[in-house]
Amino acid sequence: MRFAISIPQFVADGTFDPAAFRSYVRRAEELGFESGWTQEQVLGTAPHLSANETMAYAFACTERLRLGCAVYVTPLHIPAHLAKSLATLDQLSRGRLEVGVGSGGRNRPFAAFGLDDEAHVARFTEGIRLVKALWTEDVVDFDGRFWQLEGASMQPKPFQKPGPPLWFGGSHPNALKRAVKHGDGFFGAGSSTTAAFAEQVKTLREVLAEAGREDFQVAKRVYIAVDDDGDAARRRVADGLAEIYGKRGLEAVAVAGTPDECVAGVQEVAAAGAELILFTPFADQAEQMERLAAEVMPRI
Repeated sequence: MRFAISIPQFVADGTFDPAAFRSYVRRAEELGFESGWTQEQVLGTAPHLSANETMAYAFACTERLRLGCAVYVTPLHIPAHLAKSLATLDQLSRGRLEVGVGSGGRNRPFAAFGLDDEAHVARFTEGIRLVKALWTEDVVDFDGRFWQLEGASMQPKPFQKPGPPLWFGGSHPNALKRAVKHGDGFFGAGSSTTAAFAEQVKTLREVLAEAGREDFQVAKRVYIAVDDDGDAARRRVADGLAEIYGKRGLEAVAVAGTPDECVAGVQEVAAAGAELILFTPFADQAEQMERLAAEVMPRI
């Protein structure tokens, strides 16, 4: 079992604390977390630092910790720009980058990015194909529906060959098929219950068997709060989820309670098929990270 931790990104204007951030990511490395993960949010009312710049800062503060974003809504990106940015991060970190991607669905503000919501899945898959081509081919000739390149080249390629691991999000069976066809792993959403995740993994394994693939990873984001007062932890989860998703009644997607209750909840996620668990606390992230490492992870 491997463990990851979310990287602090919610920072109000003028309040970023460089020393605290450096301490957090270095401590995550010391505690044995395999990776730290950011999220992407360009537009929104919450003060949210950009994923790439946050990872670049964190890479400079650490030596072994892998870092990733779960997930980039890639239809909102120009593939050539995204390929270049990610290759640069992978070079600067000497191959410590992980990349999560997702189509984003129809509820994204496409018009703000000069797009419409038509054919967003086709745009998603074509964009991934183009990013991978730029990462692996010396000369790229690409005649796509949305993008066309002739005799193009991008250097340097990513440090990792053929590129950083690609984790796919999504829950629909077609999304799972795309993950197996184009990706290296599947990342279960934090908004999915453990039971729903277990069903996704079951479908995923069927698709993997049909494709004859074994080199594939499975991960799950777990919103979590651990407290000696289990009710206080559950209140923290309820408030945190309401702030993120704008509604209440989502507590079933998270793990919360006393250390024993959290161990039981995380064990269920592992039993459902997660090989990597990304812990995402809502508040007091540094203190929660310490408790997870001391009181939960050793018992999974």
